Amino acid sequence: MSIALAFWLGLSQGISELFPFSSLGILVVLPHVLHIPFRQTGARYLPFVVALHVGTALALLLYFRKTWIRLVGGWLRWLGGSHNSDGWLFWVIIVATIPAGIVGLLLKHRLEGLFVAPRIAALFLLVNAGVLWVGERWRRRNRHGGRLRDMTLGQALKVGLFQMFALIPGLSRDGLSMAGGLGQKLSMEDAARLAFLMATPIIGAAALLELPHLMHHSMVGMRTPALVGGLTAGIVAWLSTHFLLRYFRRGGLAGLAAISFVIGVLALVLVR
Repeated sequence: MSIALAFWLGLSQGISELFPFSSLGILVVLPHVLHIPFRQTGARYLPFVVALHVGTALALLLYFRKTWIRLVGGWLRWLGGSHNSDGWLFWVIIVATIPAGIVGLLLKHRLEGLFVAPRIAALFLLVNAGVLWVGERWRRRNRHGGRLRDMTLGQALKVGLFQMFALIPGLSRDGLSMAGGLGQKLSMEDAARLAFLMATPIIGAAALLELPHLMHHSMVGMRTPALVGGLTAGIVAWLSTHFLLRYFRRGGLAGLAAISFVIGVLALVLVR
């Protein structure tokens, strides 16, 4: 893989991971649409894709570093017997990430097969638009959304069940998490913040499983592209997060659902 290609894929990842357009779906479709001369098999391509996601996760960790320090500190105090809102929110995030973690471990090898199925990914890009549209309907029904710190563990688990389906390329992790949060009557801003916080541990877990594969002798030519792509994805993801948190203070998912629909239609037409 060339450095230029790694850069463009990293750019795509940094935008589509935080904007709810499914970075996985786009990364599966793009090589086929653009006829990229790269052998796209799950065992070789997946570690590179995970490297791009690591860049995204590090950007999110950096952006929310003060929040994470506060949450971890609150959780440690909670374990020491001093219950507090920061510790409770940390428990909410833990519970919300459990479904995707379990399914990812159990179905890892089956899900890898979807990385060579661009038509399926394109179809789910359309489904993703429908999910965002449903989330927008929930947002409009609940104009005065609830606060993230008031969530119950049961509500967190329901949001986690939404995120679980994002293991399918074409369905956006953040889009599903936002829709799930809106379904639990969170405000748009808090639903987005929860989605971004949930993304960090689940992406980090995937990295621990897949990044060691980049050390295999067959992946020598992928290490530099993975580094370039990961750095690009991280920088763009930081900028995307900054923009979206401001946007969601007043905006909703309607416009993003329309864009996702257009992307899905184009992808489906081009891969066919």
